Amino acid sequence: MSELHSWLSTQHHGLRTYKSLKQKLIARASADPEHAALYRLLASMIDHYIDSFDEEPLPVDVADEVFARVLDIVRYAEDSVSRGSADQIQALNKVAAVELI
Repeated sequence: MSELHSWLSTQHHGLRTYKSLKQKLIARASADPEHAALYRLLASMIDHYIDSFDEEPLPVDVADEVFARVLDIVRYAEDSVSRGSADQIQALNKVAAVELI
């Protein structure tokens, strides 16, 4: 999963990046069923953000702030995959509680 953070950190902060990230996460959920819940939660986390700004101008300050948060959350999530069950559940709960906007 570490390649998600690496890929994301090189992307523009626009909605196209979030749509691509969502596709990558859904594909990962199918390819890695052991961590499917985490990938699905990460994908659903960005749904509301995409829906809120789809086809509308995205304020730069909002885009920068959300992008930084998403990077942090993806890093946290990818780190949790290699930890024990309790840490993985904690990561699932943290991702499930995230509201980007």
